[in-house]
Amino acid sequence: CIRFWNTLSGAGLNCIDTGSQVCNLAFSKNCNEIVSTHGYSLNQIVVWKYPSMSKVATLTGHTYRVLYLAMSPDGSTIVTGAGDETLRFWQVFPGPQSDDKNNASGILFPSRPGSIIR
Repeated sequence: CIRFWNTLSGAGLNCIDTGSQVCNLAFSKNCNEIVSTHGYSLNQIVVWKYPSMSKVATLTGHTYRVLYLAMSPDGSTIVTGAGDETLRFWQVFPGPQSDDKNNASGILFPSRPGSIIR
């Protein structure tokens, strides 16, 4: 389960039953969303809307526990590593807002609208 605590008082605020082992959590830099990775028994990645904690997307593909999670510098793409010895790149969050019309995009981190996994 994913638990939220008031760190000043120590009081529990919320507990979300994910149905499987939680391996990693990361907050989006660019929007009010959280990504979690999971192990037994679902081996999946879930994007949650914060603070409602409603599921935005469920990503599958790994066949073993998703043990590792890292985010791209622009905050739009995550990479996950699992016990199945694979790395997977997922564009799950919008990129940072920019007024720069010369903002270039790369192969790994495209900025095309609609390329976000939802």
